[in-house]
Amino acid sequence: MLEVGRYKNLTVEKKVEFGVYLNESGAKGEEHVLLPAAQVPEGVGPGDEIRVFIYRDSRDRLIATTNKPAISMGEVAPLKVKEVTKVGGFLDWGLEKDLFLPYAEMTKKPKAGDTILVRMYADKSDRLCASMKHVYEELSTRSPYNAGDEVTGRIYEFGHDFGTFVAVDDKFSAMIPRHENVENLRIGDVINARVTRVLEDGKLDLSLREKSYIQMEDDAEAVMSLIEAYAGVLPFSEKASPEVIMRETGLSKAAFKRAVGRLYKERRIDLSDGRIRKI
Repeated sequence: MLEVGRYKNLTVEKKVEFGVYLNESGAKGEEHVLLPAAQVPEGVGPGDEIRVFIYRDSRDRLIATTNKPAISMGEVAPLKVKEVTKVGGFLDWGLEKDLFLPYAEMTKKPKAGDTILVRMYADKSDRLCASMKHVYEELSTRSPYNAGDEVTGRIYEFGHDFGTFVAVDDKFSAMIPRHENVENLRIGDVINARVTRVLEDGKLDLSLREKSYIQMEDDAEAVMSLIEAYAGVLPFSEKASPEVIMRETGLSKAAFKRAVGRLYKERRIDLSDGRIRKI
């Protein structure tokens, strides 16, 4: 059986004016598929083998192509959103028929022009579609990276209970822990990050922040600016909840305490009476 969304080595069964018919075994009477004339390599004839990609064209007919699409079954790939409607989106994948992204397969509604990471699947009618869901199942956990390495990745899902899911190099499984501030990021954004840990299963933990001893100086200046914005006295202290500190400063509680400690050591703030005041 010829499966859509996959590459296949097929044999030329017969040549016609508008292309060649290909067959999986070369035996007549079995399922065959058309390779249009514009796609047929020069000099090819009956009995020759051609590697093709199988999909359904704009008329929903099973068709073969020698063009290489941007994605195939069992892969994930970043595709550009061409249009978004009430029923879903249409993605450019390099073939004449746009790849359909059903509304039910969106984790968040993209905009036309966005580039998002998707996986491919065949629906009940054997039509190829895209999904933003379960992308992690197709990502590799065999990355070449180690703790401390700088990497580039694409955000594909926000899992608020766990963190922000990232595909490093668009193919390796990674996550930014939930305590980091990602409020300015969107699905599809490409980020630079640092590997903080390689888990036993091969997945990567990432951080958008510098190593603590480097980041501390920037954090201290950000906290100082916030103190000044509050007329020299913060309305909360180091004992505030992590949620309050993250909302007000964009820092984890640990990073906030390091920044305050730095400012206190430099004698730029006073911590008496449980308040954080500018000196």
